[in-house]
Amino acid sequence: MNFCSECGKTVVHRIPDGDNLPRFICEHCDTIHYQNPKLVVGCLPVWNDQILLCKRAIEPSYGLWTLPAGFMENQETLEQAALRESREEANANLEIENIYSIISLPHINQIYVLYRARLLDLDFSAGIESLDVQLFNEEDIPWQQLAFKTIDNTLKHFFADRKKGVFSVHQDVISKRNRLGQAAD
Repeated sequence: MNFCSECGKTVVHRIPDGDNLPRFICEHCDTIHYQNPKLVVGCLPVWNDQILLCKRAIEPSYGLWTLPAGFMENQETLEQAALRESREEANANLEIENIYSIISLPHINQIYVLYRARLLDLDFSAGIESLDVQLFNEEDIPWQQLAFKTIDNTLKHFFADRKKGVFSVHQDVISKRNRLGQAAD
């Protein structure tokens, strides 16, 4: 950040009085510009024993598979964001059941919140950010072609929970790793 979004003057990067972290500060209008993690919100859509996945038509991870999810917008609830993203990416009609997965990615300042959801019908299709959408049985999940470790973790939790017959809320932290979970160089 170089300029204040309030007055347009140059900002400095320092620890404000009474704080413990460096922030961008406008010394002209005294605005402190806080930068906080972004929320990625979406759904794990279930139809009988199958999961709906989207093949990404955008970067990052173009051409790889993911659950319908994306950045939360201002003025939305978590549930509204999850349903909106599911409509945008898969034209899917869903009923949210419960929060299923909360994943912190501190190295990229993101938090994923994924809901377990019931697909209401089979009237789905690829949205503008998807090349394709398909239902997958567990044995057909394209594990090596998943876009993000967050999706891999969530799907593994789901299939393990389904075997137990109990769905818990899962909280994970993913440190700086590549999409397959190996340590990044």
